[in-house]
Amino acid sequence: MSGDRITWGAQALWQQLTPLLPGVAVEVLARTESTNTALLQRARKSGGRRDDDLQPCLLVAEQQTRGRGRNGKSWQSSPGRSLTFSLALPMQVTDWSGLSLAVGVALAQALDPVVPGAAPRLMLKWPNDLWLRDDAGGPAGAGRKLGGVLIETMAVPGARFVVVGIGLNVLPPLQDGALEGLDTGFACLHELDDTLTAPQALARVALPLVQALQRFEREGFAPCVDAFAQRDLLRGCPVTTTAADVPEGVADGVDTDGALRVTVATRVHRVVAGEVSVRAWVGSQEPA
Repeated sequence: MSGDRITWGAQALWQQLTPLLPGVAVEVLARTESTNTALLQRARKSGGRRDDDLQPCLLVAEQQTRGRGRNGKSWQSSPGRSLTFSLALPMQVTDWSGLSLAVGVALAQALDPVVPGAAPRLMLKWPNDLWLRDDAGGPAGAGRKLGGVLIETMAVPGARFVVVGIGLNVLPPLQDGALEGLDTGFACLHELDDTLTAPQALARVALPLVQALQRFEREGFAPCVDAFAQRDLLRGCPVTTTAADVPEGVADGVDTDGALRVTVATRVHRVVAGEVSVRAWVGSQEPA
């Protein structure tokens, strides 16, 4: 960063990604409503034709004014204090189950590599959030939200155009009171590495994200099961879910297709969509 200007290294990112994504564009916007929305609007304008609007694109926004999360939740960002970007590309996939989990695994491994003999701090909350665990020896499910993933798709000839949106907190917000009312708590990357900037975080995750998406296209979620289990925030926690047939139970990991396993009495149920909250930690520790 030079003065108030953020240096993103777009050329270096482009050179890194081009061998895997020929034709990829790397763009940085000072301000936009939502990087996901911007890329989907471009794709819709193409009318499904395979033109420049459907080429792979990594779009970064220094500030999002109407960023979107799951179920209509908002995700605001501030220049330099958060990292918000979307990666769009056509994909041919037979089973999309578990894609958000595979993306989460790639992000967590890039930002918080596993150290032999030590528990990771960057955890994954099914189905699409990254949480920072405060104490590796503390209770399961305890922590604060650091980031999230939003995946959207649209049909194009012979494939689907996939937009993977990422939002990560890098620094605490500047304004006093900005964290009031957050029932997920607030965590940021500086708690993992106090030298890390938003451009440096992007440089760490961009290539692993592309590699993870291409592996998912070939093999699905199954190869990520063990890596997800290592960072599973919910495993062993009493949880409530929005699934009508599984209002509450104990989280018991995920299946090879990314479905959440919830044990009720002695029966294991599969939850494939919806929201899950940790029942033991309500209020400030309750996942969104």
